[in-house]
Amino acid sequence: MSKLFSEVALRSLTSRNRIMVSPMCQYSSEDGFATNWHLVHLGSRAVGGAGIVMSEATAVSPEGRISYADLGIWKDEHLPKLKQITEFVKDQGAIPAIQLAHAGRKASKNKPWEGNEYITPEKEGWDIVAPSAIPFKEDAPVPKEMEKHDIEKVIEDFVAAAKRALKAGFEIAEIHAAHGYLLHEFCSPVSNDRSDKYGGSFENRIRLVLEVTEAVREVWPAELPLFVRISATDWLPERESWTIEDSVNLSKELKKRGVDLIDVSSGGLVPEQKVDGGPGFQMPFAEQIKREAEIATGAVGIITQAQQAETILRTEQADLIIMAREFLRDPYFPLHAADNLRDNIEWPNQYKRAKP
Repeated sequence: MSKLFSEVALRSLTSRNRIMVSPMCQYSSEDGFATNWHLVHLGSRAVGGAGIVMSEATAVSPEGRISYADLGIWKDEHLPKLKQITEFVKDQGAIPAIQLAHAGRKASKNKPWEGNEYITPEKEGWDIVAPSAIPFKEDAPVPKEMEKHDIEKVIEDFVAAAKRALKAGFEIAEIHAAHGYLLHEFCSPVSNDRSDKYGGSFENRIRLVLEVTEAVREVWPAELPLFVRISATDWLPERESWTIEDSVNLSKELKKRGVDLIDVSSGGLVPEQKVDGGPGFQMPFAEQIKREAEIATGAVGIITQAQQAETILRTEQADLIIMAREFLRDPYFPLHAADNLRDNIEWPNQYKRAKP
């Protein structure tokens, strides 16, 4: 049996393998509601053999959406369709997971295929908020610097979203603190120049992500896992920014607060980032965090081959393989990967006539 297709225990849950579908925005919602597109998109990856199927970044408030077409979980009316999705995913043997998110200063955009441009409140957009009044880029709108009551509302929104996610049948919750969205914005000195208890020192800048984590962990059942996605580095070596060393230290604090796994991505804070890309380019970050923070990690970033994934796990660079674009190309990647690794895994009964 390969390492990729070995079971993995996550608190009271057991994933049938170590493959997780990464959160991938579909820009296919209206007023935050999931649709049949989400049912088929997420359901087909469960049919395809993934162990964990995670929803896209799901907004904890209307103003927390990246675009007007983002998935949301800020009201009870969102739950029936989400519950249909989680039930189907579980019926296929996978674990349904949800990423809870607030886009911060990168909110209020149109869809990528419409230009991925900021839109004003007069054109289906809304006012954006951030730790400081620093825009994402030169021609972007200046966000409103969040006041104490704004910060308190964000924490409350994450808690309410976590409670709804549980009602909807999700079994893993992930807090999105990466890719230049709100919680990452607080962490990095590039986007946070506050002078209160949420700015300045490293301890102050990570305060909000820790407060959100503590609040969510308090309402998320002890028997269910909690993940946090982080950007391991801002990819800005020539200026003071968020670094892998910061990520290790943050991960140590998150572990103390009941986080089970760090989903290790990188970048996204500013357009001028200098990413050193390539297959598996984020693996060293996942490995360093796993080793130095002594916490489980998920590896993501141009993982496209079964043997590549197997090697990452065999060499203990990470504990989960998290895949995005390869799942867009091939919803049944796990079934094909098992064949490549000569593993005999179960196929859905409806598809067994095609099993090699």
